[in-house]
Amino acid sequence: MTVRVMLVSPAMNAALREARFEGDAPLDRSGRERARAAAGLVPETGLALSGPSERCRETAAALGLPARTEPALSGWDMARWAGRALDEVAAAEPAAVAAWLGDPSAAPHGGESLHGLIGRIGGWLDALDGPDGTVLAVAEAAVVRAAVVHGLGLPAQAFWRLDVAPLTLTELSGRSGRWNVALGRPPAGPPAGGTW
Repeated sequence: MTVRVMLVSPAMNAALREARFEGDAPLDRSGRERARAAAGLVPETGLALSGPSERCRETAAALGLPARTEPALSGWDMARWAGRALDEVAAAEPAAVAAWLGDPSAAPHGGESLHGLIGRIGGWLDALDGPDGTVLAVAEAAVVRAAVVHGLGLPAQAFWRLDVAPLTLTELSGRSGRWNVALGRPPAGPPAGGTW
């Protein structure tokens, strides 16, 4: 069966503005306002899901989605780096950051490797099946990037070359082993007078 999977990246928060490794931080005021402004623009679907982070759950609520929390959509497990700024970690552990960026099987932070993340999200994606063949999920940008890498069969290093902006929709359609991707567009265009 062909499945249409629409992944919405969550709205902005302070951790994203400060280039911190994901932790479980809430949306900031601007993020909440932009998510509420986009509420009527999100496509309708038979199944709405949300990653378990506070940022994903708040975004889903602000978008007006009756989303069920999906543990498989957890963000990238950064273990001891979670909540820390990338600059701070790079200054304290330059060799560890270089290994993490250069080797998809490395997990110097004690959490999940890039291969692990892509494998976990790929397994969820390939097992997916929505009630009407359509699933909408609010998921962290790293989860969206991992889904694209898996869906297109890209090498893991391509993950670092993909950008997913807040409140954009990335759509995958197909089935296990055969996915097409539409990347990072606003759910139905930006609001009048600007960007998200």
